[in-house]
Amino acid sequence: MNVAGPVESGLVGSLARPGGNVTGLSRLTPELIGKNLELLKDAVPQADRVAALANPTNPLYPVMVRNAKHAAGSLGVKLRVVEARAPNELEGAFSSMARERANAVLVLPDGMFWGQRRRIADLALKNHLPSTFQNSEHAEAGGLMSYAPNSAAPYRRAAVYVDKILKGAKPADLPVEQPAKYDLVINLKTAKALGLTIPQSLLLRADQVIE
Repeated sequence: MNVAGPVESGLVGSLARPGGNVTGLSRLTPELIGKNLELLKDAVPQADRVAALANPTNPLYPVMVRNAKHAAGSLGVKLRVVEARAPNELEGAFSSMARERANAVLVLPDGMFWGQRRRIADLALKNHLPSTFQNSEHAEAGGLMSYAPNSAAPYRRAAVYVDKILKGAKPADLPVEQPAKYDLVINLKTAKALGLTIPQSLLLRADQVIE
């Protein structure tokens, strides 16, 4: 298992003692959304009205929105949640952001958004909205930046789980691991198209800079 929010989605009883026959690695940690918003503010200090694009059909919608609102309050950012349930609602969602005069967008994790990552990046650029994501593939597709668990690490750790189970360990007794390494990806090509100058201090912190 390599999913977001295994407890919230009901897959396991707790991270420490999963119970049942499921264990593995989780991609979602409570601080991840807040860190994305913090880094977005570092990149675009003037971003004080941020739209959070969310899919209300996602089982983790309540916890993600709660975390986003908490982080926004801590950073002094006005956050408005904009919903999209299907690809045909994305353009309307971004038009709503423009009408509300959002000056940046935080895209919350969702499978549909991941599949539409290039379109979302294009819509953010079209509406002149700096964007941040929790999957590096979004930044590679043209989003401004992402802060996400390292994509290769879970596969290496999964091999450790398989080895333990093959040697007799019970999944119920193997704690669900949370990410140990996160990657900051910044797309300078997108920044240039938006007319943004990313602070050098932030560029030095990046694990990958797309030019």
